[in-house]
Amino acid sequence: MRLKDKVAVITGAASGFGRGIAELFAAEGANIVIADTSGAAADALAQKIGNDRAIAKIADVTKRSDVDAMIDAAVETFGGVDILINNAGVTHKNQSLMTVTEDEFDRIYAVNVKSIYLTTLAVVPVMEKRGGGSIITTASTAGIRPRPGLTWYNGSKGAAITLTKSMAAELAPKNIRVNAINPVIGETGMLEQFMGLPDTPENRAKFIAGIPLGRMSKPFDIANAALFLADPASAFITGVAIEVDGGRCI
Repeated sequence: MRLKDKVAVITGAASGFGRGIAELFAAEGANIVIADTSGAAADALAQKIGNDRAIAKIADVTKRSDVDAMIDAAVETFGGVDILINNAGVTHKNQSLMTVTEDEFDRIYAVNVKSIYLTTLAVVPVMEKRGGGSIITTASTAGIRPRPGLTWYNGSKGAAITLTKSMAAELAPKNIRVNAINPVIGETGMLEQFMGLPDTPENRAKFIAGIPLGRMSKPFDIANAALFLADPASAFITGVAIEVDGGRCI
């Protein structure tokens, strides 16, 4: 029960890394706001966790009204927010930087970067009332070791990492810690977009070959890193972007 009675808001929580984080945090005693654009999937996860411990909230993290409503729901239901997980993210298909459309570019930076701005504006005053908090962003190894084919996505994650460090410095006097997690390519719904290839054993093997520990990241890997960064045991850690990548960035 490492997060007993803590309140966590998790964006993109109905699937992939976000779902893994939500399930682990609930098992560790937290109350959860499952924020996602898929209301049905969010409702199903809230019911699985238990409606006394989790609520579902449809939220487009690129819209200030949705973000404000998401944080308000946490306050109204559970009394505040202790932990915010900026997990919602999108990418473009692995391709030439010249062929990504302007609409795709705008969507990537709205979801991966603007959302951090909006959630920060909404949650910081709430965390201040609790005496502090922990903000954790799912960034990517793409932000520190970019590769061809995902240039505009790489840039959005580089921005997320820089924001993490700057926010950590500025919010430290408020006892709000800010950290990030850098997963390597993972077994999520966006896998084929990252690969730019069909999800076959042969194509997976091409990407796994560059990961020393010999596999892709899984939701439980990211969830355990998030648990550590949310746990009071990491109370003196802020401004880090921890690589959860099986050695990819060595």
